[in-house]
Amino acid sequence: MTERAGSRWARGRTAVAAFVLVTVLAAGGVWFSQASDRASALDTAPRTAAVQDVKEDVQDQGGLPGVRDCGIGDPQVKPPVITLACADAGMVATAITWDRYGPGEAEGTGVVQVGEKAARVATDSGFPATFRLYGVKTIDGARAFTELEVTYEGSTPFGDMTEKYDLA
Repeated sequence: MTERAGSRWARGRTAVAAFVLVTVLAAGGVWFSQASDRASALDTAPRTAAVQDVKEDVQDQGGLPGVRDCGIGDPQVKPPVITLACADAGMVATAITWDRYGPGEAEGTGVVQVGEKAARVATDSGFPATFRLYGVKTIDGARAFTELEVTYEGSTPFGDMTEKYDLA
């Protein structure tokens, strides 16, 4: 009878060891599979620090009005990035190329990056759009666009094809 009890004990230890090994391997596999999801989310997420670095490189261009990001700072002419949701930077217009940039109006194209919390979706998303700046005013001694109209070229983050933002 002692041989049977000993073999039962050995089988129990083997089963527990196998269970632990499978659990560790499964958890490691899940963690590694999510690593690429984390990396892609970081690539598409709005980056306010990166935005500030890009804006410092933009030089004044012939007295044209600029854009004050979230209504603060010096107006930047032909900004490649504009923050749309200033409270949490959850929506950012990025990769903007300006087709026309004049003293009273500007038009360009780019992508609106929307963080998952802002759009209440499972992942960060990008939406191709056309941007129109208008409403030039002098603010703190500098000329700046005060209005932005965003027109989406397909799907939209909130269902509206056109959105307007106050930049002042």
